[in-house]
Amino acid sequence: ISAVVDVLRGDWLTTGPSINSFENAFSDAVGSEHAVACSSGTAALHLMLMGLGVGPGDWVIVPSLTFLATANAVRYTGAEVYFADVNPETGLLDTEHLSYALGKSNVEPKAIIAVHLNGQCASMRNLKECAGDIVLLEDACHALGSSEILSPEKSLKTGSCYYSHAAAFSSHAVKTIASGEGGVVTTNDTNFAEKLRLYRNHGMVRDTNELASDPWHYEMHSLGFNYRLTDIQCALGRSQLSKLEGFVKKREKLRERYSICLKTLGPYVKPIETIGGCKPAWHLAVALIDFEKLDIKRVDVMRKLSDLGVGTQVHYIPVHKQPYYKMRYGTFSLRGCESYYSRCLSLPLWPDMTLAEVDFVVSVLADILGVEQNF
Repeated sequence: ISAVVDVLRGDWLTTGPSINSFENAFSDAVGSEHAVACSSGTAALHLMLMGLGVGPGDWVIVPSLTFLATANAVRYTGAEVYFADVNPETGLLDTEHLSYALGKSNVEPKAIIAVHLNGQCASMRNLKECAGDIVLLEDACHALGSSEILSPEKSLKTGSCYYSHAAAFSSHAVKTIASGEGGVVTTNDTNFAEKLRLYRNHGMVRDTNELASDPWHYEMHSLGFNYRLTDIQCALGRSQLSKLEGFVKKREKLRERYSICLKTLGPYVKPIETIGGCKPAWHLAVALIDFEKLDIKRVDVMRKLSDLGVGTQVHYIPVHKQPYYKMRYGTFSLRGCESYYSRCLSLPLWPDMTLAEVDFVVSVLADILGVEQNF
């Protein structure tokens, strides 16, 4: 609160010094050379693709198990989406499914977007080896604070862009750090970062040589957008960044409790699989439930949990199932995405949640599903 109040009492509500301060703190937090703040995670994805020059005639591979924004950002550029399948137990794009997508695609894609889901990161090292010279990007909107472990001595923070050209993050109100709305692109490419800063502000440039005679002078050299983030949001975001490590540790402790408890509910209920080589920063706590085998509908489970004060959600409907994309690319099946989607249920997870509350959630879930907890 004090960080926001300082901005309100200062001279800048937007385009002020808090922007650079937040960007510098963010790049330090993830280990990248540059961070470019913008108005949302969706804007971050769009800017990232614009900076690469993605446009009409291009194709971009996107895993279908993601939020709409990942695919939509591709379409904003005029490019086309090639939907890839995912591992049904993790929801993540892996080399098996990327190799299949690359083999089936009729043209070489301009880029591949790896989506880090629930706070668990896809293996960027393996995906880069599979992608070869194709540009690899990261949708890291779920994964701030996670790391890829390369060896006992070496790990890379998600967003360090060691294997990717850029990574997009979100600081939406429900994310690990929140600025209300907001997004960030990280990269190690200086020219790319400057291009994104231009695009986020209408493509507008002020030439200091012209300002002496014409102080109002500005020029637009490329088509940009109003994707700016305010100083108020940046002040809040920077304050939240200082608490990131604590948030991640609390969420890890809670998610570990969920994992232990869910494993007691029998063969048809389990937590999502964790992958080797990733140190997650859990954004969501997801149970995979075989509703068909348990002879119960997911919607009924969610309603009964809601009646007991337990809010749940489903992340996500595979994007290739959305009417817009079915009209554009036809109807087809991606079995991994559809298997994960049919079973997933996101359970409550927030930093101030208690272990007793986790136990309560799993206990009432067991009652509703009609299964016993076997400790």
